[in-house]
Amino acid sequence: MLSHFRPAITMVLFFTLLTGILYPLAFTAVAQFAVPSQANGSLISRNGITVGSALIGQNFMRDGYFHGRPSAAGQKGYDASASSGSNYGPTSKMLLERVDADVEKLRKEGAAIIPADAVTASASGLDPDISPAFAGLQVERIAAARHVAAERVRKILDKHIEKPFLGFIGEPRVNVLKLNLALDANLGSGAG
Repeated sequence: MLSHFRPAITMVLFFTLLTGILYPLAFTAVAQFAVPSQANGSLISRNGITVGSALIGQNFMRDGYFHGRPSAAGQKGYDASASSGSNYGPTSKMLLERVDADVEKLRKEGAAIIPADAVTASASGLDPDISPAFAGLQVERIAAARHVAAERVRKILDKHIEKPFLGFIGEPRVNVLKLNLALDANLGSGAG
């Protein structure tokens, strides 16, 4: 009977070692060599301190910074351990109330046309990017909070608009964390 189990146990151990340990280690080593930043989570550091990842949205609420998309991840939003959408349907009263409040806030700030990403959360709730149109709506608020000309903020924004991949895959976008770090680098730490 043992002669029947020995080959099966040997094969389980062999493939566990091969696919569970050796293959992931080899893949990790290749990734560390070929694309080290991405392999380590696309972390962004400032003054030697990690301030975030280019892949995970953060909650910037001060007036001197660009704000990201609304987030439904976790109780207060932007909780990476609870990444998810709200799962509210298009007729949900709670969703409609939140969107209406966001639209009203943007209208008070002077927005005539409101991009969809300004009032809708992404499926993960952690989208790190916003549309250039949504970023453009925020320029005046940021300039006022930082006591600088809006044109200075707009120039920084224009430098951080990422084009679609290969020129046609996806949409133009702006990484909020990178943009806010550029604001601090060019205009000093955020006011407001």
